[in-house]
Amino acid sequence: MAWILLVLAGLFEVGWAIGLKYTEGFTRVGPSVFTIVSMIISVLLLGLALKTLPVGTGYAVWTGIGTVGTALLGIYLLGEPATAARLACIGLIVAGILGLKFAV
Repeated sequence: MAWILLVLAGLFEVGWAIGLKYTEGFTRVGPSVFTIVSMIISVLLLGLALKTLPVGTGYAVWTGIGTVGTALLGIYLLGEPATAARLACIGLIVAGILGLKFAV
């Protein structure tokens, strides 16, 4: 169950990271509310997951999911470059997340 909470926390982290782009410095109400709510949910779910997972593993996986998701959505939604090197680095982060999952 902790891993499910951690993955959900990571997905909400992606939501708030991408949401920040759309807030335009927190001047747009809708995206700002979405971003703030996503931040709160993400941290709450992380806290629940860390009740049973080691903090180093949980935090690394949480930020890894956030990093990979944000990078991929940046490519898809925001037209950021999808170079081979960038995709390979994203793959390395995914490998690290999986390694931490199976090392616990």
